[in-house]
Amino acid sequence: MNFTKLAIADVVLIEPKKFGDSRGYFMETFRQSLFAEHVGDFDFVQDNQSLSAEVGTVRGLHFQLDPMAQGKLVRCIAGALLDVAVDIRTGSPTYGKHVAVELTAENGRQLWVPPGFAHGFCTLTPNTEISYKVTNYYSAEHDRGLLWNDLALGIDWPVEADKAALSDKDRKQPSLADLGTVFTY
Repeated sequence: MNFTKLAIADVVLIEPKKFGDSRGYFMETFRQSLFAEHVGDFDFVQDNQSLSAEVGTVRGLHFQLDPMAQGKLVRCIAGALLDVAVDIRTGSPTYGKHVAVELTAENGRQLWVPPGFAHGFCTLTPNTEISYKVTNYYSAEHDRGLLWNDLALGIDWPVEADKAALSDKDRKQPSLADLGTVFTY
């Protein structure tokens, strides 16, 4: 596996090696010892999976407050998506900045989104499925979000705002300016 720190160093792109032949392929998608060596020593407690039927489905930008903050290891298992992590740690030199990576079932890439970041994605193909490991259990009480298309974030989403398929919850999230301090660097 290759581990690449991105423009925000705490966010890491992980590229598994695929071994293929006429039957298909094999790839190791996670190894705790390598993850600990290159990213950090995190325990994953829950795996989640979602299907988004339409192109242009946006889910996010989501996070959970402490003490239930989550790190996420995200991968696409069918289709393709643009995966985004936004630094929301007050005092961070990259506060309000983001990284965006295309994850596809074919490229096998994974994105590590650490606690203290808002996470979201937009589907690029129909019937896109993602699977992600998290470092803390889901807690409705601690569940929060950030407005996906806040101009202050400068995210170049691959869908126009009026054409995005969104939940009511994601349409009503606060802007970065209205978020306040949710994590401290």
